[in-house]
Amino acid sequence: MPHAEWIFHSGAVFDGRRLVRGASSVAVSGGRISAVGTDSGIRELAGPATQTVDLGGRLISPGFTDAHVHAAYAGVERLGCDLAELSGARACLDRIAEYAALPPTAGNDAGWITGGGWYKGDFPGGYPSRTVLDAVVPHRPVYLLNRDHHSAWVNSRALELAGINASTPDPADGRIERGAGGQPSGILHEGAMDLVAHLLPPVTDELLEAGILDAQEHLLSLGVTGWQEAILGSYGGYPDASAAYRSLSRSGKLKARATGALWVPRDTSMASVPELVDSFRDRRAENADAGFRTVSAKIMVDGVPENQTAAMLDPYLKPCACAGPEPTGGRGLLYLSPEVLQAAAVALDAAGFDLHLHVIGDRAVRTGLDAIAAARAARPDSPGGNSGAGRQQKDNRHPADNRHHMAHLQIIHPGDVARFAALDVTVNAQALWACNDDQMRDLTGPLLGAERAAWQYPFAGLEAAGARLAMGSDWPVSSPDPWQAIHVAVNRTHPDHPGAPALQPEQALTLQSALSAYTGGSAWLNRAPGGSVVSGAPADLAIHSANPFDLPAPELAAVGVDLAMVAGEPVYIRSGAAASRLQRTSV
Repeated sequence: MPHAEWIFHSGAVFDGRRLVRGASSVAVSGGRISAVGTDSGIRELAGPATQTVDLGGRLISPGFTDAHVHAAYAGVERLGCDLAELSGARACLDRIAEYAALPPTAGNDAGWITGGGWYKGDFPGGYPSRTVLDAVVPHRPVYLLNRDHHSAWVNSRALELAGINASTPDPADGRIERGAGGQPSGILHEGAMDLVAHLLPPVTDELLEAGILDAQEHLLSLGVTGWQEAILGSYGGYPDASAAYRSLSRSGKLKARATGALWVPRDTSMASVPELVDSFRDRRAENADAGFRTVSAKIMVDGVPENQTAAMLDPYLKPCACAGPEPTGGRGLLYLSPEVLQAAAVALDAAGFDLHLHVIGDRAVRTGLDAIAAARAARPDSPGGNSGAGRQQKDNRHPADNRHHMAHLQIIHPGDVARFAALDVTVNAQALWACNDDQMRDLTGPLLGAERAAWQYPFAGLEAAGARLAMGSDWPVSSPDPWQAIHVAVNRTHPDHPGAPALQPEQALTLQSALSAYTGGSAWLNRAPGGSVVSGAPADLAIHSANPFDLPAPELAAVGVDLAMVAGEPVYIRSGAAASRLQRTSV
């Protein structure tokens, strides 16, 4: 056997599913893992040019794969008026004022102020008004997306330019937040964002490329070596980022294993489904020619509970007697009718696309499962299909089966939990949200009530019922740091709110399950070649700052990444004392 290029020794090895008993070393050659074993066994592969890394007891694992992220949006917003890392309304307003005072640049042209990242929990009732924004930026139009990208905050100048006033009707797929006399308050939910977004300066491919590269640098520093861009299409003022990804892939600047999900517009109809599928086939082929895989189709089934657009089986509760009429009829919104959703699911499945469904409310979950059931039934060789064979074993899938998945999955009726395994629908969890933070306590809980609040993020129940697990961050909605999400998955408390009661602690995952979901599970979902530490696999690796299996669960959030590698090449090395053990030294 030829000499190894890299040897990582004296540590613990997680292979993407579990700790490898007795293994402490990994060898890498030619961009692949050449051996996994003991220090003494792997030492035989060392040669004069072999580079060695003493793990010092730390964990080596597959690199993380983020199964649901908006890297392009996150990067562009980091280059604009970025509010994502701030805490509190005052800090948010001060940052907006500072940005408005900056000299004109490519991202700040003395016209529109754009960006985002404000947090609903920082403002009374979850949503700030145009008047507080007018106080810091009275003359320039402002358009700022909140962290979940389901609402935009605008000032009076932006409303004026868009012609939005008390008589402006709500669009079918959104809502204008209103105050006294029906006057717009400055918050635009869902499709109502487009009433202003069409006026924004265009986001160019050059800016998208810069944003993706900025996001890539940040993700790699967290050990994220692959991801799925969760919307490739026109949404919230952003254009399709496919061209930017193609350019970066061709130039070799896209170091991570990125894939994408093509966006199914919310105005899709029965008549437009065939044309949509044909266009997706063409786009899939064009992207593949550039080395950028786009085999998923993203459908936003509903919204979010805080603005009452998440689709619920039963009406939302009124948080106080002063509450007015329910803005969405009381049960939220389904952006596509069940009939259109099923038609799209069947056609996209038949065309070989993995369905990637955004579902938050229990009605959205059930409607989405029904759509996937229809797609499975239309293909007799698939799990739940007409052949009667039912669900295959996880590692014995029919080669024609598509990897359908549902993201977010906040509120699931208990009667629907078992359907995920029966239909082989992967749980694409954003585990960082499964905790009692300010937003959960002040905004979400009062709208759901105790019974439905107990149905939130039932990860352990889904796993026990046989469902596959993957994980993602939904960045910039929330932090892209996988260890923050794993911490919550295991503890059901947020590291910033350690004193808060755990959110349904019986739904916690083990560390093994959570780490497996964020590595092997997400890589499988993305059809990525990595995701495992076994001989012959691509060397997409992460060295962590500790062995988390030796740590108390409340300390998981403190784990970081010291080195990330893609195809045997280091793409990130953390600076500082911890990284001194990662420098190349000849044997």
